[in-house]
Amino acid sequence: MSYQKQNKTTLNGVFPEDHGNSDFLFKIVLVGDSGVGKTNILSRFVRDLFNEDSKTTIGVEFATKTMTVKNKTVRMQIWDTAGQERYRAITNSYYRGANAAIIVFDITNSVSFKDAPKWLNEIRNNTDSPNIPIMLLANKNDLSSSRSVREADYKQL
Repeated sequence: MSYQKQNKTTLNGVFPEDHGNSDFLFKIVLVGDSGVGKTNILSRFVRDLFNEDSKTTIGVEFATKTMTVKNKTVRMQIWDTAGQERYRAITNSYYRGANAAIIVFDITNSVSFKDAPKWLNEIRNNTDSPNIPIMLLANKNDLSSSRSVREADYKQL
């Protein structure tokens, strides 16, 4: 896995360098259609909070989480990008400097799954490296009774 030692990291001017007491700094972008739950994934991971009535992200939001991995302090800047097409021009710049990306889709929304390849292309076209790790994340598994995307389909993808 590619990573950046914190004291050498610049995020291409998009976000000021963070000189906390961490050994590594990773920038991770969350992408996917509007309404798939990216903001709640971020909120749950960083603050252990879930808001059923969260609002649509405009542009981009981010949060930072610090963890210890193999006796190293790792700081993650997780960028939650807007899923609406009208924000695409401004959100494309937020991919620069990313070390990883997560494509999120909603298992109750087959269109969000069908759009996953579009998000994959966007990541590859806008990141500094076409080989960054990319994860596909099936969200809203608590709503499996309303599932419209078969597990076999996303496992194949």
